[in-house]
Amino acid sequence: MPTAVADPSEAVARAAIAKPVGAVVMDQAEIVRLLPRSGSGQDTTERINAIPCYAYPEGGVRALGHAARYGAWLSRPQGRVPELPLVRSADARAVVADFLRANPAGGWLPAGDVAELLRCYQIPQVTTVVATSEQEAVAAAADLPGPVVLKGVATGLVHKTEAGAVKLDLRSPSDVSAAYQELASSFGDALTGVVVQPMVRGGVEVLIGVVQEPVFGPLVVFGLGGIATDVLGDHAARLSPLTDADAHELVHGVRAAPLLEGFRGGPAVSTDALEGVLLRVSRLADDLPEVAELDLNPVIARAEGCLAADARIRLTPAEARDPFLRRLR
Repeated sequence: MPTAVADPSEAVARAAIAKPVGAVVMDQAEIVRLLPRSGSGQDTTERINAIPCYAYPEGGVRALGHAARYGAWLSRPQGRVPELPLVRSADARAVVADFLRANPAGGWLPAGDVAELLRCYQIPQVTTVVATSEQEAVAAAADLPGPVVLKGVATGLVHKTEAGAVKLDLRSPSDVSAAYQELASSFGDALTGVVVQPMVRGGVEVLIGVVQEPVFGPLVVFGLGGIATDVLGDHAARLSPLTDADAHELVHGVRAAPLLEGFRGGPAVSTDALEGVLLRVSRLADDLPEVAELDLNPVIARAEGCLAADARIRLTPAEARDPFLRRLR
């Protein structure tokens, strides 16, 4: 039962404490005092314990919560950074070097270069054909099975859906022609071509991305994708290079994880495939410090695997890291 005393610190110091004191609630601002522990049969000058003191119980509860989470983090499996087969790092560096040679200040990679960079790291993606004219778009659509999607490629265009640059479920050559003409009318001379892809149905849309953290380097992000990305903000992040344990925690640590595991009788997706993509994206970010931003959104996850349906990558000249900055890994 709580007991009020005039000077709790002196009372604790004088008491013969048989076990450590967890917390003392002080009727003053939060402080930490160093108090000798007596009654232990040892010289009190050799037994100094930090007694956290809090103005209100809520502060002590928050501190215990932080300590518990930190303890859980320390005791988690460390995992390992796996070896990834069929990675073509040299070819990827050549793509980056060619782009920065032509664009010294950096910028957004063209769609064809983005697709090639993903292929270098065996990151699965929806079949993508770049067409620079209406006739090429119609021919590309004819070579793909089923309905197709047209996505406009224009200078300065980043968020295609919001800009009306995505035309879905095109089933005939006339549909493709009409969609191309509509995009040309909307974007004018800024339109440099279109991306033609087969229409992918079903699955759960997720986001996988990379951003550069100024001190610690690339940060790999995972979360709910599609139009829900900015609305719900359901994301988790880890520093690269990811271990297999990191990848597992990213996939299963977001609030939307039940959707991936078969929520309310829905089909479960291959979380192993998602973890594999996260590891490959982490390797890409580690190999290529010029990647300032990478955004795979959406990645369509299904039981048989996952496919990146849209991707964008921004490059900047790589800056030498300060060797005296501490890194977590």
